[in-house]
Amino acid sequence: MRNNHEIDYKIYGEELQFVEVELDPQETVIGEPGGFMMMDDGIEMQTIFGDGSQQHNSSILDRLMNAGKRVLVGENLFMTAFTNMGQGKKKVSFAAPYTGKIICLDLQVLGGTIIAQKDAFLCAAKGVSIGIAFQRRLGTGVFGGEGFIMEKLDGDGLAFVHAGGYILEKELKPGEILKVDTGCVVAYTPTIDFDIEFIRGIRNWMFGGEGLFFAVMRGPGKVWIQSLPISRLASRIIQYSPQLGTRREEGSILGGLGSLLGGDR
Repeated sequence: MRNNHEIDYKIYGEELQFVEVELDPQETVIGEPGGFMMMDDGIEMQTIFGDGSQQHNSSILDRLMNAGKRVLVGENLFMTAFTNMGQGKKKVSFAAPYTGKIICLDLQVLGGTIIAQKDAFLCAAKGVSIGIAFQRRLGTGVFGGEGFIMEKLDGDGLAFVHAGGYILEKELKPGEILKVDTGCVVAYTPTIDFDIEFIRGIRNWMFGGEGLFFAVMRGPGKVWIQSLPISRLASRIIQYSPQLGTRREEGSILGGLGSLLGGDR
């Protein structure tokens, strides 16, 4: 038995996806502003403070504090609730903001809580709480790629997150370690121990082009990895656009020479 609204869904597309959520009468799904794509007649939109998880049984101050948490993780102060006010099942769809994959996280199956990168949340069943999670270690927060504050999804309903490229789900056994590029971590269960590790060897971090740190994920628990962080995609677009920047080839030493050989100068 779930406390959050029970919703059905279907994900469409390959590289640029959208998720279609099916609502029974009086069921509600909450979505990020700007994520809405289309909906059937009979669904009512309502702008709400925060995530709507405490709309009926909390004070105005609690609602403001709950909404304020979203500002800290870089999200909008408001969210949009879509409720089926008609007869029979109705559908509403939410689109991914850039190329990548949408994944469904069943919080009831995953233990009730997921820690996710900022801007990953797309939509969720009403009742799911979208709050903040502070990194326990200062080094992880400063150098961990997503900052000191991350997003925390709580509840027992379905939540949908989006990330770039392909998303790989890995389950780590107790004590098992996975080293990941800091920008590639999408989400993980709170049982995962998340730390950072300095890349050894001066040549590795000066000329390797992979940054200074690994994200070290220690099991037990599940972790979701993206193959193309949006920051990496944006930097490549700028790098290869004549209007936005000067093209540089792979490798920091041969950048200028590579441009000459490539006919850019």
